[in-house]
Amino acid sequence: MTQDEAKKAAAEAAIKYVVRGEPLGVGTGSTVNFFIDALAPLRGDIPGAVSSSNASTERLKKIGIPVLDLNSTGTLSIYVDGADESDAHLRLIKGGGGALTREKIVAAASRKFVCIADESKLVDVLGKFPLPVEVIPMARSYVARELLQLGGQPVLREGFTTDNGNVILDVRGLTILDPVKLENQINQIAGVVTVGLFAQRSADVLLLGGPGGVRELKR
Repeated sequence: MTQDEAKKAAAEAAIKYVVRGEPLGVGTGSTVNFFIDALAPLRGDIPGAVSSSNASTERLKKIGIPVLDLNSTGTLSIYVDGADESDAHLRLIKGGGGALTREKIVAAASRKFVCIADESKLVDVLGKFPLPVEVIPMARSYVARELLQLGGQPVLREGFTTDNGNVILDVRGLTILDPVKLENQINQIAGVVTVGLFAQRSADVLLLGGPGGVRELKR
């Protein structure tokens, strides 16, 4: 099974969590693209979706699912998104695609967070994947100095601007033994919009695609 086949299997396994007749939240990335494609046959039963990125918005529109404003939907039934890393407690690193702030907002506004990934994303300890931090541009250097003090090695993501008009620092060299504590510490740095640690609001379900099929982990 290729990595794409594993991602597609995990994405299709998430369809059973879709609540017919209720709007849902949709994340960003290659695995989510498979999920959006799998939604197409259900479009008549889905009143709309809140999207975490411009790319996902366009893909949803192409298959005929209306894209809604979160301010007008209230609580969403589920949020489906991928991850760059997950530990066994379903705490995640996200933001490799740069949409971490909107992803975090939609996850917070959803009753259930279903994470879809290939099995290579499951790790013992978070931090091998560089931790994305979205930063207001004028605070970039200050935030980088603060992240150095936390033991990380921040690198500006060159040539990239988020959908919110901000920059991203990718922080290498972290071994994240207490994800909730680090999430709080980084979020308290002035100029940080948010950090790509999804630990306070972790996933509720993790669907991992692999050669043996799809494995389901629950919090």
